[in-house]
Amino acid sequence: MDQDVKVLIVDDEARIRKLLKMYLERENYVIEEAEDGESALDLALNNEYDCILLDLMMPGMDGIEVCKELRQKKSTPVIMLTAKGEEANRVQGFEVGTDDYIVKPFSPREVVLRVKALLRRSSQTSYIHTDTKAKDMVVYPHLTIDNDAHRVTADGKDVNLTPKEYELLYFLSKAPDKVFDREHLLKEVWHYDFFGDLRTVDTHVKRLREKLNKVSEQAAKMIVTVWGVGYKFEVNNE
Repeated sequence: MDQDVKVLIVDDEARIRKLLKMYLERENYVIEEAEDGESALDLALNNEYDCILLDLMMPGMDGIEVCKELRQKKSTPVIMLTAKGEEANRVQGFEVGTDDYIVKPFSPREVVLRVKALLRRSSQTSYIHTDTKAKDMVVYPHLTIDNDAHRVTADGKDVNLTPKEYELLYFLSKAPDKVFDREHLLKEVWHYDFFGDLRTVDTHVKRLREKLNKVSEQAAKMIVTVWGVGYKFEVNNE
């Protein structure tokens, strides 16, 4: 059973916050609310949440800006909510580090399912799913990925990744030296009906390299750009 899962609901419409809160509390999640971007960012930076449901269109600081600021300091999983279904908004959300995207009007049950899926993928809530007997590990010089715990270490130090950054690294690491084009990575890592801007992949690769580089330069060099094609995970980078 999920224990002490904290979710922050951010929306300027009280009706939507109330609806989402009702459904998520049925899952025994602890719910907190914010009605604008400024208070949401303050709460997100000063508290630990397992997931943030973040409305895109809000007066003042919008969801894109909140996520962009949050990603400077934290990897808290974010699901963006918006009344706009245009591809441009979706791409913009992914580029600033959104992990999932739900277009209004939505089914509250769908939101619950998306939250549960994101919690399963999230490194910050891996304690919810335990008792896995066989260790699912990817081990290379300078880099270890424990997929059971959703934990990445580079040269023995933890690397704090968002769920999407983690999925991208794990996907590449399972097929060393194989080159993947951006379209393939979009399909495999952003795998629900998303046909978007290829810059989404580039942005995440850049962010992933930066985080690895802070801990281990050698680990960061494992993600190699193949010009004109895409990316690959290269082990022999000594």
